[in-house]
Amino acid sequence: MPDAFPTPPAVWRVALPLPLPRLFDYRPPVGEAVETGDVGLRVRVPFGSRELIGIVVETRPADPDAPEAKPALARLDLEPVLEGELLESLHWLARYTHAPLGEVLATALPASLRRGEPLPDTHAWAWRLTEAGQTGRERLRAGKPRRLADLLHAGPLDEDRLDLELDDWRAGARALAKRELAERVAIPAVAHAIDPRPGPALHAEQQAAVDAILAARDGFAALLVDGVTGSGKTEVYLHAIADCLARGRQALVLVPEIGLTPQTLARFRARLGVPVHALHSGLSDGERARTWTAFARGEARVVVGTRSAVFLPLPEAGLIVIDEEHDGSFKQLDGIRYHARDFALVRGKALGVPVLLGSATPSLESLRNAQAGRYEHLRLQQRAGNAQPPSVRVCDVRKRPLEAGLSPEMLDTIGHALDAGGQVLVFKNRRGYAPVLLCHDCGWSAQCQRCDAPMTVHAGGRRLQCHHCGARRPAPNACPDCGGLALQPQGAGTERIEEVLAARFPDVPVMRIDRGTTQRRDALEHALAKFGTQRGILVGTQMLAKGHDLPNLTLVAVVGVDEGLFSADFRAPEKLAQLLIQVAGRAGRAQRKGEVLLQTHHPGHPLLATLLAGGYHAFAEAELEQREIAGFPPFAHMAMFRAEAQHVDACDAFLRMARDALRDVHAPLDLHGPLPAPMPRRAGYQRMQLLLSAADRRSLHAALDAALPAIHASAEARKVRWSLDVDPVDLY
Repeated sequence: MPDAFPTPPAVWRVALPLPLPRLFDYRPPVGEAVETGDVGLRVRVPFGSRELIGIVVETRPADPDAPEAKPALARLDLEPVLEGELLESLHWLARYTHAPLGEVLATALPASLRRGEPLPDTHAWAWRLTEAGQTGRERLRAGKPRRLADLLHAGPLDEDRLDLELDDWRAGARALAKRELAERVAIPAVAHAIDPRPGPALHAEQQAAVDAILAARDGFAALLVDGVTGSGKTEVYLHAIADCLARGRQALVLVPEIGLTPQTLARFRARLGVPVHALHSGLSDGERARTWTAFARGEARVVVGTRSAVFLPLPEAGLIVIDEEHDGSFKQLDGIRYHARDFALVRGKALGVPVLLGSATPSLESLRNAQAGRYEHLRLQQRAGNAQPPSVRVCDVRKRPLEAGLSPEMLDTIGHALDAGGQVLVFKNRRGYAPVLLCHDCGWSAQCQRCDAPMTVHAGGRRLQCHHCGARRPAPNACPDCGGLALQPQGAGTERIEEVLAARFPDVPVMRIDRGTTQRRDALEHALAKFGTQRGILVGTQMLAKGHDLPNLTLVAVVGVDEGLFSADFRAPEKLAQLLIQVAGRAGRAQRKGEVLLQTHHPGHPLLATLLAGGYHAFAEAELEQREIAGFPPFAHMAMFRAEAQHVDACDAFLRMARDALRDVHAPLDLHGPLPAPMPRRAGYQRMQLLLSAADRRSLHAALDAALPAIHASAEARKVRWSLDVDPVDLY
């Protein structure tokens, strides 16, 4: 007898990469059935006139009262691409950021997997001589191709080993391959290894830190490695990673910027016995997908990556390291606004592995967690080897003549450092030639037509560029307002400083390091290698402020401290203090004692006085007291709604509606706004914001959970581009 109550057909609940806080039901393709193991699969589905790639996040019986679900077009995977801890952690991230689950899951996948492409092969690459190369090697002239051929004569070598054995070997490989003397071949990812090289002996504080980390290796622990610049934090990481590898586990190392990756990779590859992978935005989609897949399959052991590497699958996790944990670049400022440091801690807890947070200038949030006992605080106050901390001088430039922002005293000090055979870093955190082009006759200035900001002068005064929206145009020959010819660049950026120093010191190389000179892949690494240890001058932005080891650098000259001393952002003092300590730490890292010269119009400013008298931790202690009095993080928890539209009225209406919805839930919140953003217009859009603050995290999220459904459903939300940023780091 047939069942009177047949089992309803099952459907997939699919998360799609859309700004909609809901899931969508689909039947499996014709001839296929829903299985419980389908969660985490990628599927291709119809959505209106489009086809989208989504992730199955749930299976359930179809709702008999709902219209019949459409069938999916294809199941793209035999096994889930997202599963276990990573999938659960991404669910947590969607809840914490109050972002649509589909967009969060898409963010975690490499671009090629988001497009529906199959998982790639995860082989590694090696080079070998062809038969013609073996017989013709002796006839090659001296040079890179010959040196590479000699290395390959004994047999194939993988690319990681070639990185260690021969600088810039790739140019030689291309030359040999063009003549069919060498070829690139695939080898199994787990088949090649590197002989580890011994490191320096640890000093007592380093050894104590390593012992504490190894004692915590069998479960989750957050350990703050708080070490002065040059104290050997990287050596501590390497010992912890070596122990992780000895236990057959995987290690994830996060660094804040692409520029730090090649240097870190080279050091790690030389010291560890396994290939070390890279993951950052400078790689191709295929390279990123191969690394992601190799980790998912448990083939890869160690990765050094930037912010997005926090989404790597870690089925055999043993350790997570976050270097320069204070750095603002760990926060994603568009799309899904996650903080990689904080998400790494969530993943570490879920995986049951230690998380190391390293910095010479820890964030106030991390220091507060250490004070409260949530983090174990490991201090490294001794510089490694014989390095001595640099001496610091403040240069008062009030009523002093300045050339491109440089005082006579600073120029003389630079000259003395060069005469002694040292290298000099001139730090100015503003790229371009000058911040603004001004008419000296009538006061006109070159403003961006799409932003409430002046256009930066580039190319020696010939080009104007907006650093906010990217707009460019040639600099006018005459003032558009009065027709006068007295157009003058005002202020100084790195380009202008480079020009002045090259003219003042023509017998030494002057190299500029900023975004404009390091756009090509590995450009920063090649530039610093070319600069070498010869005497000369580096002119750079914050790209040079951290992580780079310049052993012959004896003078750091900081130009333009004053811009950061006065700001409406409550985090500005912390960011400035961290930047000054980090850039000062570049000096005197080897045998030669270093000097730091801070040039300012405000030599008596309390921030400078505190830093000079007591260092970063004295500043941090005073700043934490001020934050607690003011009710700012880490003693409060914040979120921010941002809205953009062609007309300011639409922004105002949306944020007022959001404010009313939050008030209706009667939560203990402080609401500030709607207010114009600090830059009210950018890229042609009017911008406003609404700031939320609560004394405890639970109240903040409960209020958002209650109010967001009404906010999403409102008519006002469809008239603006809006976003929600939980734990904002920039109130821009």
